[in-house]
Amino acid sequence: MDNTNTCNWALTTDAMRHYHDTEWGVPVHDEQKLFEFLILDAFQAGLSWSTILNKRQHFREAFDGFDWEKVAVYNEAKELELLQNKGIIRNKLKVKAAITNAKAFIKIREEFGSFDTYLWAFVNHKPIVNHFKTMGDVPAVSPQAEALSKDLKKRGFKFVGPTIIYAFMQAAGLVNDHLVCCKRHKEVMAFY
Repeated sequence: MDNTNTCNWALTTDAMRHYHDTEWGVPVHDEQKLFEFLILDAFQAGLSWSTILNKRQHFREAFDGFDWEKVAVYNEAKELELLQNKGIIRNKLKVKAAITNAKAFIKIREEFGSFDTYLWAFVNHKPIVNHFKTMGDVPAVSPQAEALSKDLKKRGFKFVGPTIIYAFMQAAGLVNDHLVCCKRHKEVMAFY
C-alpha cells in the first residue's frame, strides 16, 4: 500500500483503508448515518475502531439498520438478545446506552426538526478544516467536542464523552482531520 498520501492509521487493514478513503471526514447530513456513527462510536469506547469496523454489518443487523424509532422501544427481551449476539460488542452498559441514546435522539429531532440541524450548529454549519502534518498533531478533543458532549449529556445521552464525540465529529465530517499530506484532505472539501 502507498502510504505517502494517506493518514497512517488507515494503513493497518484493507477495511480501515477503505473506510478512510470513502467515509472518514466526509460531511454527513443523513440522519440514519449520524445515528449509526453515534451508536458505533459509543461502542468503540475502550476499543479500536478496527474492531468496530469489522463488526459493523453485524451491528447494522442487530440494531435494525440503525432505525432510531425501533431502537428506542427495545425491551428487556431485545436487550438480552443483543447481549447474546456474538457479532457485536456484548457490553450491557453500551447496549442500554444505545437504547437511551435513541430516545434522546428522537427528542432532539422533535425540538430542532432534525438531529442534523442540532449537530451542525456546533460548528456553525460548516466543517472545521484543520491542517495537521502528523498524527501527533491531531488532538483527542476540541472545544466544539467538549461543548457538544456537555450538551448531549445534559439531554440524557450516554457514552458521549468529549473524546468519543471528537471521534464522532471526525467520522461525520464536522472536522476534517486528514493530514495535509493525505490526498483525502483536499478531496473531502469537494463535499462542502
